[in-house]
Amino acid sequence: MSLPDWEEEASAQKSLLNLGRNEIKRRGRQRAAPTSVVTGNGSLDMASSRSEEKVNGFDDELTPRLAGDRLNVLLLLFLYVLQGIPLGLAGSIPMILSSQHVSYHDQAFFSLVFWPFSLKLIWAPIIDSVYSKSFGRRKSWLVPTQYLIGAFMLLLSVFADQVMDRSNGKSPNIYVITVAFFMLNFLASVQDIAVDGWALTMLSKRNVGYASTCNSVGQTAGYFIGNVLFLAFESAEFCNKYIRSTPEPLGILTLTGYLWFWGIVFVVSTSFVWFIKTESDDSHDETEGVLSAYWTLWKILKLPSVMKLCIILLSSKAAFAAAEAVAGLKLIEYGVHKEQLALLAIPMVPLQVVLPILVSKYTAGPKPMDMFLKSYPFRMLMGIEFALLVWITPKMQLADGTFPAAYYGLVLLSYAVHQVALYGMFVSVMGFFARISDPIIGGTYMTLLNTVYNLGGNWPNTLVLSLVDDLTWATCTEGTLSGQACQKPEQREACKSAGGSCSTDVDGFYVQMVICTVFGLFWFRFFRKRISALQDLPESAWRIRAK
Repeated sequence: MSLPDWEEEASAQKSLLNLGRNEIKRRGRQRAAPTSVVTGNGSLDMASSRSEEKVNGFDDELTPRLAGDRLNVLLLLFLYVLQGIPLGLAGSIPMILSSQHVSYHDQAFFSLVFWPFSLKLIWAPIIDSVYSKSFGRRKSWLVPTQYLIGAFMLLLSVFADQVMDRSNGKSPNIYVITVAFFMLNFLASVQDIAVDGWALTMLSKRNVGYASTCNSVGQTAGYFIGNVLFLAFESAEFCNKYIRSTPEPLGILTLTGYLWFWGIVFVVSTSFVWFIKTESDDSHDETEGVLSAYWTLWKILKLPSVMKLCIILLSSKAAFAAAEAVAGLKLIEYGVHKEQLALLAIPMVPLQVVLPILVSKYTAGPKPMDMFLKSYPFRMLMGIEFALLVWITPKMQLADGTFPAAYYGLVLLSYAVHQVALYGMFVSVMGFFARISDPIIGGTYMTLLNTVYNLGGNWPNTLVLSLVDDLTWATCTEGTLSGQACQKPEQREACKSAGGSCSTDVDGFYVQMVICTVFGLFWFRFFRKRISALQDLPESAWRIRAK
């Protein structure tokens, strides 16, 4: 896992979104019940209805109890683990590319593979509405999608060494790599939609709340296996230092072997799901067709309040893009081993579990975005701290190319403090989404707003990565090419081949840090009062009118 990780915030948002989305769907189904009251923070006061259930003797039917659902919970957990594997592998590729000294233009192009999960709202209505009733509403998409993921992995395993050029020392074929992992992530997003929908009918009503737990735990575990575990055991340095007694030139795992193994797992496990697991018919839960779903999204987007909120969400993360998209790659560029950065994700897991719970206590009122406004400048400050961390990295490197334990402690501390600001922002945003979403269409409303918020992080990350090399100025010193520019990888190689060395005069990363920080200051000053004003709008400002 890089510092910071591109997928981490999206995964955390997704876990919280599932909880909020399920609650809003529950509110929508119960909106006609006279005993239900929606409170100011978007939660549902079920005191009266729960009392009535106890009187009628139905309370026990709603008490979570895994008896009868254990196998279903395990199946859901396994499916979500599978979903996290391609995501984790995709998250590991930028670190591998950085260790091979590819250009930041190539890194920017590869960053497009992380967009499908932010855009899945575009194809979600189709997946929810188009299916074969005889085959199963969710299996119609799950089975062919997982077969395709397995097939892509098996095919990529054949060409992995060639496209990554790990055997001949040439530059990786970034176009083939990007297309392959874009398709893997796109298919994983389709699988995610299908599994999310199946979870609501696979589990009994009393245990449907376990779906979010399976999602969070399973996807996190899958991402860990595909990212942290792979990077550690793929590294020859890590394996020789901690596992082997006799050093070898390669790690225990290879990208080719790892892709082949998981490709086989996908194919075999999908076959078992297809032939063994039956699916209950939930076609009666269909509330709208494809065109109706898209029309609903359009009506939401046309609301003046939503348009203003979308502008805020799309622009808010640009202030952090340089620090959060480039800093981790810069550390690898300056000699930090990618597997060491990946292993720093392990002590972060407990913090990432506890932080949303702690922060939610301060976002559960009528003004959840107050925490967003407090966290924003703090997150900008941590971005500056990341820049300082990058700056001191070469100075802390030891003579043998390694780094002292104190350095990794500093990285870990910086990463941990950054999480406080990150979670402070997105938990408050999720709370605000839950408060303003129309209960009648809560799932659609929440997913739309979350999609916009995720896009607000994707486009600036891709942009800053594409501009790092262009804003960098370096010259070749000594040799036959002395005085010529060498900010690009091929120019650096030419300078080195000519007997010179490349000296960086201006690092584009620091230029971008200044630009992003200045942008963030102006953004915060301009939107602070407007965000507060959005919180004060009446509920009717966020509702669409039925026609």
